[in-house]
This record gives sequence, C-alpha cells and structure tokens, in this order.
Amino acid sequence: MKQSYKLFFIGVVALFSTGCEKYVDIKTQGNLVPNQAINYRYLLNTPANFEQNTNLGDFASDELNIVDAAQINGLTGGLNYGYYINSYTWKPVIFPIGTNYEQDDNWNRLYSNILYCNTIIQELPAANGTDAEKAEMIAEAKVHRADAYLALVNTYAKPYQAGSAATDLGVPLILKQTMSQSLNRASLQVVYNQIIEDLTSAIPALPNSQAYNTLPSKASAYGELARCYLYMNDYANANKYADMALALRSTLNDLGALSSVSSANYPRRITDPEILLSKLAAGNALSFSPTAYRLSDEILSLLGTTDQRYQLLTVPASTISSTLTGRYSYREARIGETRNVGPNVPEMMLIKAEYFARNNDAANAMLWVNNLRIKRFKPADYVALTASSPADALVKVIEERRREFIGRMLRWWDMRRLKSETAFQRTYTRTVNGTTYTLAPNSERYVFPIAEFLTNLNPELEKNP
Repeated sequence: MKQSYKLFFIGVVALFSTGCEKYVDIKTQGNLVPNQAINYRYLLNTPANFEQNTNLGDFASDELNIVDAAQINGLTGGLNYGYYINSYTWKPVIFPIGTNYEQDDNWNRLYSNILYCNTIIQELPAANGTDAEKAEMIAEAKVHRADAYLALVNTYAKPYQAGSAATDLGVPLILKQTMSQSLNRASLQVVYNQIIEDLTSAIPALPNSQAYNTLPSKASAYGELARCYLYMNDYANANKYADMALALRSTLNDLGALSSVSSANYPRRITDPEILLSKLAAGNALSFSPTAYRLSDEILSLLGTTDQRYQLLTVPASTISSTLTGRYSYREARIGETRNVGPNVPEMMLIKAEYFARNNDAANAMLWVNNLRIKRFKPADYVALTASSPADALVKVIEERRREFIGRMLRWWDMRRLKSETAFQRTYTRTVNGTTYTLAPNSERYVFPIAEFLTNLNPELEKNP
C-alpha cells in the first residue's frame, strides 16, 4: 500500500490529530500538567469533540417533501446545499469530485470523533491518575466510539441481516491511531461486534448518570445497546437493554402541559431528562430557507392537528418565508437547540413496544405506545390507541416512531431495516426540476456512497455500488 494511502485516511481528520497530540503532550501552563489524566478529562468535557453525528438520512427519508420552486431553486442554485438535494433524490453521487464540497462532512466528523476516542483509549492508561478515574474516561470514550460506528454502518453499509453480515461490507474499523494501517472495510458483523464490545466493556466503569447529557453514563450505554440490537433485528436484547436504560432514566417531558415551547420553558439539551446521550445532527439548521424541513403530507396526517408535536414543534410556511408553502419542522428554532439524534427515553419505550408487538403481545405493545402518547397531548385531546392484533400493533408502533422522531435521523434507519418486511415495503418517488427519482425496496440507494474524494485517494477503501 502506497504511503499516501496510509496517511490519507486520517487526512479527513488530520487537523484534529495534530491538535489532539499537542493537547496532551505539550508542556502546559497554569493548571495543566503534562501526562496527567486531567488533560483527557478536559478533552472529554468538550462536546464539540464528540457530539457531531450524521444528517444525510434526514434528507433521504420520507419525512421530507421539497415541492416549492423557491426552495428547489435555493437548494440547486449553488453548491452550498448540493448534498441536501442529492440525498433527497437518492443520487449515486452525493459529493461530486472537483467541487468545493467534494468531502463528506458526515464521514469526516464521525471519524474525527473516533480519532479522539482512540487517542484517549490508547494513551490514557500511561497517564498519571487513579485507576478509577482513568477507567471511567476510557469507558466514556468507548461509548462515543460505539455511537460513531453505529452511525457509520447505518449510513454507509447495508442494513444488518444475520445471514449476510459476515460478508457484507461495513466501514474501516480504526481502533488505534497509527500512521500505517489498512483502510479496507471490515465486515458488517465485525463492526457490530466491536460496537457491542465497546459498550458492554464500558458499562462497569460508568456512573449511573452524569451532570450533563454530553457525558456518557450507564444509561447512555444501555440506550446505545438497545438501539444497536434493534438495528440488528435482535428484539429480545433490544428490549433487555431498553429496560436497563429506563431503570436509570425514564422521565418524559409533558408536552400536554405546555401552551408553547421555547428555550425559556423547555429543558436545554445538555440537561433534558429525556436524552440519554446528546448527539447532534451535523450541518445546517433546518429552520430557515432554503434548508427549512418541509414535512410530507403523510407525516402531517399521521401527526394530526391535536398532537402537541404538531402544535408546538411545527409551523406553517409563512413563519419561515412568504415564498414557501406547507408546514415545517421547527423544533430547532423553538427551543434554540440543534436536533438531538442520540438515544432517548421515548426511543427506549418504543423499542419495548416493538419487542412486544413482534412477540404477539399487542396489549403490552400498545401500553408502551400509550405511556408515551399521554405526554404528547393535552388531557382533553388524548385518546389511547388500541390494536386489533400483534400485526396491527406493530404498524402502530412504527407510526409512533415516525411521529416522535421527526428530524432525528431514525426514520431513515427504520426505512432501511423495514424495507424487507412486506407490511412496510414501499416504492418512493420524488420529482425535482422535471426529473423523477425512484427508491425501490431493493435499491442500492439505501446505502450512501462513500465520497469519491476519499475512494480516489484510498483505492483499498471499497466503494458502495
């Protein structure tokens, strides 16, 4: 392998690598002392190093509906938002080579997170500090690394299928920071095994909870495991770890008690009791033109106008621009926070609901759905959902996931994992500037391409079809 290939992979985050080395190795001044564990605590306490996650799936999912000429022109008139419209139309190239936007910020940010995690895991054991404090920080880094790899494989690899996971391509599995290592993609099974290993080995050293949601805790690790097993179609383990997460944190924000939502009356992301681990969708905010998140008619119909998620967290187009129509997701602008895509309490509840539905227990499935919904309506508007069968319960669970996780990345992940199930199979179509784009259940476009900028410089980095 040519030396340029060896060096370039970390080129996507080389800037961070240099900064990280200096951060822990230079002769520091004031309160910082070289080779002390406290340096790594400061690194972990900087959310920008670990919070960034993916956003491409939001644009590809069926939540979004770009139909207004003004928005289409704004997104296609320049290069700034090319990845947005390319993802929306499921194009085989999202980041065209030779443009100013040829690098995939989603990929870069996630591997930047991993670089920081690897640095901590690799270097911290030799630092001066107590065994307990070092073990806790290493555990936190493992949770962050697991989250990054879970996002990577659910963006750039096929949906997990037990029968083919050992041969399906995952992503490069980089566990140590060296200047010479293979960039070949590990199998999907190997990556998932590493995610589970990171999380399970981290749990003993983690506290039950942390002062801020940016810092991993046992509840965070359990939540990540529940999410991981759900996307492996292992519903029993998903339910098990959802239970363990909820045993530590189960508070829901009561939207039914609010007449409006703002940064003044809604919890900040870092202390929101619903969030198990704060992770942010990368890229632009989606509450202004042209990137405003116009909701599809289907998701608006699912919400219904009495749902507080409709009343409080969406707005008519006129709120954003006189040139737009329809209704838009507005959570970011309402509460002044970037969209959290990390695991949360409602997700754990709906994982449990799905487990029961898939195990022929419609009553318990709907119990968990309704335990969430009662906090999403004003008391006068709340009506408990019922299901006529386990199959009907499963449909209602998935519908509730759609309502709850608007703009949270998970709808795209759900579309991927459910596309092989008859009850959820669909062919999607979109038309932009006179061209119609189609996403069939067997489409290769359910897997995002790795940017050509990366694969051109690293031939061993296998391309997606």
